[in-house]
Amino acid sequence: MRPTREHSTSNGRTYMITSRTWGSRTLFSREVWANLLIDTLYHYRGSAHLLHEFVVMPDHIHVILTPKTSLEKAVQFIKGGFSYRAKKELGSNLEVWQKGFSDHRIRDASDYQIHQIYVQQNPVRKHLRELTEEYPYSSARPGFDLDPAPQGLKPDSLADAHAARLEGVPFQNKTVNTAHNDATSRHDHERACRTRAHETEQQNRINA
Repeated sequence: MRPTREHSTSNGRTYMITSRTWGSRTLFSREVWANLLIDTLYHYRGSAHLLHEFVVMPDHIHVILTPKTSLEKAVQFIKGGFSYRAKKELGSNLEVWQKGFSDHRIRDASDYQIHQIYVQQNPVRKHLRELTEEYPYSSARPGFDLDPAPQGLKPDSLADAHAARLEGVPFQNKTVNTAHNDATSRHDHERACRTRAHETEQQNRINA
């Protein structure tokens, strides 16, 4: 069962939220749509949330934010505000968002770094750009004004950031890699056993 979200107002906690477009349509591959969503994020920055990181992908968004109201209301401002502006400014009657959103509460500085890197690397992992700073709809691109990580979530040192970067590749399935290595080892072992059995059979034939 999914745990109940905290509804406290301004609880000071930081989250990474993810929301997808309706039917996973690539609405934000269009520049005017992506820019309008970024403008919406900044419109509510300071009043509904602090904005730490974001990336607008063709069919979903990731945002690291600290709500200044409840988390649900902060996300509602973003999604509802964009839908309203898309209809008014872009003349669109399309259903924009899937219902609901997913969230992860940031636990500590290492967790913050892991999710910061995940957000920034999203366009690179999806082969939209070779470098994070080249993607125009991401806070990794120079020029975006962002709120700093809250006190207590800032990395203590470069070593911590490096450790988080190594840990953050995690969103890849390590189990698959381990299983592959185990399967390879078993295959090599079985092949070696077959080779030794064949050599023994040949030697027995010679001796006979």
